[in-house]
Amino acid sequence: MIYVSHVLPVNDNDSIPLTRAQLWDGLVMKANNALPFVAAMSECTVTDRISDTVFDRDIVVNGQASTERITLQEPKRVVFTRIAGSVLGTIANEIEGDDNDLRLRFSFALVIPDVEPGSAEEDAYAEGMKSEYLKAVESTIATVRQMTGTPTA
Repeated sequence: MIYVSHVLPVNDNDSIPLTRAQLWDGLVMKANNALPFVAAMSECTVTDRISDTVFDRDIVVNGQASTERITLQEPKRVVFTRIAGSVLGTIANEIEGDDNDLRLRFSFALVIPDVEPGSAEEDAYAEGMKSEYLKAVESTIATVRQMTGTPTA
């Protein structure tokens, strides 16, 4: 199993601060349609609304199709559980801190079938995933800024 967790500051000295509410709204938008937020994603379609806070979506990332169950845990966390595809597991986007020290944590715990746990192949896959997710989180923050009209200073 690959497990990675990384946190990024949302606001820096060069930007007009985003609020927790703005960041949450952006994460909800991303959960419903990640295309503006994740460059590596070419398809994202909500397929089943189970409740106001739980739904399924089909995605294609780097040419690999997956189905995810999304769980919105307002106002703090969005959980993406891969329920079908070549890589299964859980990805979480979590808002941490208060408006004065807002941070966005991304974590994932993924299993790659037919890859030996702890192998060099698994380690290489984990590094690639970490790099991709770091870019996606940076892009998420930038896109939320753009959508809310909260540009850098």
